[in-house]
Amino acid sequence: MEAANGSSEEGFLLLGFSDQPRLEGCLFIIILHFYILNLLGNAAIILVSCVDARLHTPMYFFLSNLSCVDICFTTSVAPQLLVTMRKKIKNMSYGGCVAQLYVAMGLGSCECILLAVMAFDRYAAVCRPLHYTTIMHPRLCVALAGTAWLSGLVTSLIQCSLTVQLPLCGHRQLDHIFCEVPVLIKLACVDTTFNEAELFVASVVFLVIPVSLILVSYGFIARAVLRIKSAAGRRKAFGTCSSHLLVVVIFYGTIIFMYLQPARSSSKDQGKFVSLFYTIVTPLLNPIIYTLRNKDVKGALRAMVRGQAFRSGKL
Repeated sequence: MEAANGSSEEGFLLLGFSDQPRLEGCLFIIILHFYILNLLGNAAIILVSCVDARLHTPMYFFLSNLSCVDICFTTSVAPQLLVTMRKKIKNMSYGGCVAQLYVAMGLGSCECILLAVMAFDRYAAVCRPLHYTTIMHPRLCVALAGTAWLSGLVTSLIQCSLTVQLPLCGHRQLDHIFCEVPVLIKLACVDTTFNEAELFVASVVFLVIPVSLILVSYGFIARAVLRIKSAAGRRKAFGTCSSHLLVVVIFYGTIIFMYLQPARSSSKDQGKFVSLFYTIVTPLLNPIIYTLRNKDVKGALRAMVRGQAFRSGKL
């Protein structure tokens, strides 16, 4: 980013909620606790998915990738936000802002694709149970997960490279909680129609298309579930999909609100709280939802805790 005031050398002032000191103090405690719980919850899912042989399935392979994305996504935002909130002068280096911009957008885009991949996995499990192991073979699972990570990296490089080339106006105040493309576009002192159009196209590719594919998958799943005659069978089939569907609604609901609107249309505080929700809260909800609504994960966690307690008792 080029600016008359030399933002590339001085960096930015990340204002956040500094105009509301009491709210900022409360949010600091909440964000800190949420971040720690996010690390513990998602790390636990990754650990049990690797350790417990019963969870060596495509569903938990993708869930482990999702947990890894969530840990990295929140880590790209939360630590810097917490440090900034404790400063009197809430400065952030230019390099730190650009790095956060690339990493956060890349991981967010990756999660969008990964959730669509998980919907396809649930479709194969419910609608094609006899051919499930053939369809979701290990090489395909690795290829799909790799595609999600790579697509996030590519779109981040394109979108963020266009954003950092914008010349900024004569101030370096970033009235947001972290460096994000729609917010940085607002600082530009040139016509940003192209950037906004490109951001909208990227949002359609990574939000609207995956959501459409998810809806189609769940349409087929719903039809298959309704054909099951026994109530127990329907509950079991629905149980395999309900956790993922709930995560999809929470994640896409907030991120679509942020990105599928003109860059200059939303109120400042509204955008801050929406971004806070999908970067800090949603990654914590994922392990909670999957743990509370999934007997396999709960069983694996209990077995791991009991095994650790048994080993500690012997020592």
